Amino acid sequence: MRDLLPDQVRRWLADLPPLWRDGPPAMLRGLAVGLLAITLNPVLFVLSVVSLALIPAAGLGFAAFPVVTSVVRWRVNLSRRLAAGSGVPIAVPYLPTPTDASYGKWERFRHIVRDPATWKDFAWLIPGALAGGVCGLLAALLPLYGLEGILGIPIFLTMILDWYGYGIFWPIDNAFEAVLTIPQGALFLAIGLAGARWLTWIEATFASFFLRPNASANLAQRVHQLTVTRAETVDAQAAELRRIERDLHDGAQARLVSLSMSLGLAEELLRNDLEQAAALLAEARQSSGEALRDLRDLVRGIHPPVLAERGLDGAVRALALAVPLHVSVDVDLPGRPPAPVESAAYFAVAEILTNVAKHSHASTAWVRLTHRDGRLAIQVGDNGHGGADPANGSGLRGIERRLAAFDGIMSVSSPPGGPTVVIMELPCELSSPRTSPSSGTA
Repeated sequence: MRDLLPDQVRRWLADLPPLWRDGPPAMLRGLAVGLLAITLNPVLFVLSVVSLALIPAAGLGFAAFPVVTSVVRWRVNLSRRLAAGSGVPIAVPYLPTPTDASYGKWERFRHIVRDPATWKDFAWLIPGALAGGVCGLLAALLPLYGLEGILGIPIFLTMILDWYGYGIFWPIDNAFEAVLTIPQGALFLAIGLAGARWLTWIEATFASFFLRPNASANLAQRVHQLTVTRAETVDAQAAELRRIERDLHDGAQARLVSLSMSLGLAEELLRNDLEQAAALLAEARQSSGEALRDLRDLVRGIHPPVLAERGLDGAVRALALAVPLHVSVDVDLPGRPPAPVESAAYFAVAEILTNVAKHSHASTAWVRLTHRDGRLAIQVGDNGHGGADPANGSGLRGIERRLAAFDGIMSVSSPPGGPTVVIMELPCELSSPRTSPSSGTA
């Protein structure tokens, strides 16, 4: 919810005391939790029971129960998002849906029924309605009651009725009562805002006992993730091999063929036309130099020598110097990552900086590399016009595939108008510790 606010408003909220910074969002979160719990949970529980009852009766449950389950999962995922805002993240435990399991088919029904998370969601609906209704509404109504006391809304309404002659049964000293309600309302408001965070945390913790994945669900998700990662890695390796083959065929191989033809013609002309033979030999020497340059470029595309010699720090600084805009580089790595991870990180930064130079219309960019808690964190940003989307660009999608081979992740923040920030993380351990990290500007 707070992520939707402008940056200036978020900075202003960050400077507030914890009670006023975290209390109102917790109150709104509690209101959402309570209203969803008392309205949707009982309805979805009844629909689930009815759809299950229709299975032996008319057979309609085979088609209805998966549909109802999808709505239940949508509702449960809303609770997961609200719980994450309360500081209790709950992972999604659902098994991957088979590609041929569309709605109305037996495969879909069997998949839904065999998923343990289906029944955990069903078991949570009524207890979740009770816990969410009590904790959520109490978290919202207690601060609102205090706010009502500060504003003196009922007292002032009574005074207005007295003025118009409708409050003949109310006491005359309403103004004095309104003043007395202000400190009482302030006390209830402070207690309510402080308790809202605690109450929403209790509700989220209670929900996590039902909704968090068990060991089998974690294992199934991990197997699915590794299967997808392996397929993407194989595709990426095949594409890389095709690129190398294409570069060899169109570059060095073509130049070597031209070199061979020039040398053959020069050999024939040596007997009759020395001047023409010398020209062909000069052309052959030029072709050999160009072929050597193509081979060096190809080697750099596979594993750059600067990466092997100077490590990720020096290689990223060399990339920054080659970009036609000001790029600041800040590196805090007390050692070197493993060679495959180092190569993946280097090419990811190179691809993003290339996109910045080509498409962002930025004047400055920055690269930050750090290592914390066993993860290599890379941040690349620019002050361009934004609008970068991995779904619409093969470059960013290729980076995701490259990082996925190492269980890495990437997130892109690029609103229209900028700035663009790409954050990547790769799990790894560092070796060859150095005495001091380096940082600077390239």
